[in-house]
Amino acid sequence: MITLLARLFIKDYQETGRQDVRLKYGTLSGLVGICFNIFLFTFKLVAGLISGSIAIMADAFNNLSDAGSSIVTIIGFRVAGHQPDEEHPFGHGRIEYVSGLIVAMLIIIMAVELLQNSVNKILHPAQTAFSMLIALILIASIIVKLYMFYYNLLLSRKIGSEVIRSTAIDSISDVVATSVVLLTSIFTYRTGILIDGYCGIAVGLFILKEGADALNATVSPLLGEPPTEEFVQEVEETVMQHEGILGVHDLIVHNYGPMSIMMSLHVEVPAEGTLLETHDLIDGVEQELNHKYHCNCVIHMDPVSVEDPDTNRLRDYVSAALKEYDEKLRFHDLRIIHTKQQKKVAFDVVVPFHYERSDEEILAYLKEKIRQHNCALGCEIAVDKRSEEKKA
Repeated sequence: MITLLARLFIKDYQETGRQDVRLKYGTLSGLVGICFNIFLFTFKLVAGLISGSIAIMADAFNNLSDAGSSIVTIIGFRVAGHQPDEEHPFGHGRIEYVSGLIVAMLIIIMAVELLQNSVNKILHPAQTAFSMLIALILIASIIVKLYMFYYNLLLSRKIGSEVIRSTAIDSISDVVATSVVLLTSIFTYRTGILIDGYCGIAVGLFILKEGADALNATVSPLLGEPPTEEFVQEVEETVMQHEGILGVHDLIVHNYGPMSIMMSLHVEVPAEGTLLETHDLIDGVEQELNHKYHCNCVIHMDPVSVEDPDTNRLRDYVSAALKEYDEKLRFHDLRIIHTKQQKKVAFDVVVPFHYERSDEEILAYLKEKIRQHNCALGCEIAVDKRSEEKKA
């Protein structure tokens, strides 16, 4: 149905890379969520009042809170779609993450309230009524929520939205909650044993975990997270396709929203080239990255001497020394600097986070190795902390 609605109400619905199309998808998802959740709230409230089941009542008000979450989703998408201004030069895209954060918090609040009500039900048990009408209402609710989970999950992947993904998580949590309520009601009706409160606790803990996962998924981009290995590899391959680029390192991606990123990286270029030629090369790489990833890219140039025999011998020596120490370690941007006082070598050594040895130990080892190679050569080594690459 969501695809049909998209075709009817969203012009150019297939162009999900456009901000205006993305905004319309988010609004459509929110409106559909409001309609479905109010419908479910009404019928579950009736079923809960008839049966006297605290679990069914809690499930009804959960759907009402879901309608509120859908309103938050719409507001988040509309604010995130505002153009950059003087106070927010990189746009308002992070508002979408804030919206996802609010939705996740609502899921957690609902879980805590369900746990409290379930404990009260255990302490003060009461018989609940059950009928075929109640069963049909709960089964219909499960089917509707399964559909909402399915279309929200597909939509979140289609437009890359964490807030819609949180809505999908909420929907599948509701499926589990309502399924448990249905099975509990049938069990109590058949046996007379009251397990309503205990099942409510199980459902509450499940929803609490799902809410915590959704919270983490939205907090992480707000705090700042590294790009995926696949993205790093793709960018490196794109840059290395340009003739004259010798290496890529120090890729940093600043996420200002799903459709707004700032990217910076260092590229190694031959030191023997002219400044104008190198500038044109870097400019071309920046333009390609800007177009391909819809980002603002800034590239720092690191000149590398490829024709100097001393530099090449030293580069091979440092490479062998690092392999002898630990093959996990890498280095880049090695160059020999000539000053009035002395000649020195400078480079960056890449060390994984949580590495078992300290930075001081690594630096001491490398400086001693270079001293053994040439005692008159000074050292300027920087430690570059990176996530450890996973082996395939």
